[in-house]
Amino acid sequence: MEYVTPVPHPRSEAAGPARAGRRSLAVALLSGALGAAVALLATRQEWSQGTATVAGGSFPLTATGSDVTGVPASLAIVGLAALVAVFAVRRAGRFVVAALLALSGAGTIAAALLGVGDSSALDEQAAKASGDTSATVDALSHTAWPYVAVAGGALLLLAGLLALRYGRQWPAMSGRYERSGAPRPRRQAPAADPDRPEDIWKALDRGEDPTSA
Repeated sequence: MEYVTPVPHPRSEAAGPARAGRRSLAVALLSGALGAAVALLATRQEWSQGTATVAGGSFPLTATGSDVTGVPASLAIVGLAALVAVFAVRRAGRFVVAALLALSGAGTIAAALLGVGDSSALDEQAAKASGDTSATVDALSHTAWPYVAVAGGALLLLAGLLALRYGRQWPAMSGRYERSGAPRPRRQAPAADPDRPEDIWKALDRGEDPTSA
């Protein structure tokens, strides 16, 4: 008895990459939008606390994420814009935008981690409160919000990596919205009927010779 090797159906082979593309698209959209929102929210929260000592005693000081560094919020906005722009470009342009999205996430992570040990914002507040430019803050402590911003950056980075890996399989804006530099073909007017005077006059108005047809 001869054994026949089953031939895989072309449609079943194409379904695998298409399914992976749809899943990666959904994950990238969710993680990118959520990551940008989390990073923006975290920068508005309190990141560090401390006390400043002056002649009359000591008083508490606090600094938000935007006081410490404005980089995570800026990069979160850039990443969100890049996430939307991924669907407006194709080929090499999509690769560049996806790389920008990934870099925005990586930059958000780095800036938030650097902000964990940054006391410059509180030192500046202590100098203003005491009138001494060399004054620094005491009993410095930090909240968990910088690490929340790190998590937001990680989600942006994930979205960028998915766009780099699977972006070629994602849909793009319809071609009817894209304008090409090629001139549109001119519609050819119907030939003038010599038996109809109105057609002859219309041809003459267009600068055509009605007798050349």
